[in-house]
Amino acid sequence: MNQVTIKNSFITMTVLDYGAIIQKLILKNKDVMDINVVVGLEEPEKYLTDNKALGACIGRYAGRISNNGFEINKVHYPIYSRDGVHLHGGQKGFGKRYWTIEQVQDGENPFVKLSYLSQDLEEGYPGNLKSTVTYKLVGPSLFIIHEAVTDKATPVNLTNHSYFNLDGADTIDQWNLRLPCPEYLETDDKLLPTGKIVSVLNSKYDFLEMKKIGQVRLDTPFAINPNLEKGIELASERSGLSMKVKTNQPGVVVYTPAAFAAICFETQNFPDAPNQPHFPNSILQPGETYYNETEFRFSFVN
Repeated sequence: MNQVTIKNSFITMTVLDYGAIIQKLILKNKDVMDINVVVGLEEPEKYLTDNKALGACIGRYAGRISNNGFEINKVHYPIYSRDGVHLHGGQKGFGKRYWTIEQVQDGENPFVKLSYLSQDLEEGYPGNLKSTVTYKLVGPSLFIIHEAVTDKATPVNLTNHSYFNLDGADTIDQWNLRLPCPEYLETDDKLLPTGKIVSVLNSKYDFLEMKKIGQVRLDTPFAINPNLEKGIELASERSGLSMKVKTNQPGVVVYTPAAFAAICFETQNFPDAPNQPHFPNSILQPGETYYNETEFRFSFVN
């Protein structure tokens, strides 16, 4: 297992070739101790048995897919499911594969670029899919850029699965959260989308204005409105740290695990889009390039 560290004057980041995992993301603060804002494991080998997708690149399709498969051009492709749910790419998704470190650049805007070739019918998905993920540090921002090309039409939905904790606290109740998401995807008891897109108004999912998370716990797909001036933001009054998230993706799955204090922002297409024709298109065609860019911008407010 290989480990790469890049850094600038604001951030030091450590990445593993296994799962393209973000192992550490340490913010430098001149007033207090440096803060590692992602939940990770100190020993890289322990990621081999991790079942929480800590910091991993998720693919070939992030989130859930129903019906034990999908259809493209009248051809049915069966995929691995448990209790009718295919999750995060199958039994051994991209987060459990060894990636190739393609390029590492130091300097003012350092980056590391990794690649993975998912072969035709791996986990049941058609097409040889060449994926890359680039982690780039620009000032106080981390950019995560997923790209992919294929030789057959195939569903693609990549995301990063880092769990953020901005202050080391053992609860998330006191954090402030804003989501530029007027709607969320209704899900059933297996967390599969029903196909209905519902307003957040008068529901626990309304974080259109910054407010404390409180007792709300989420494993919820939201539809992002890119026209809203204020974007995704998470802030801790305890550490004085704020994280703003901007993405070109139509949705974000916000996940707060029960086992520890953290929150995921899985910027991506809608779950189950291959089986929901009215959801944004998730099928990548030969000759096209999948492109998913998300910025995580950090700032200390005190």
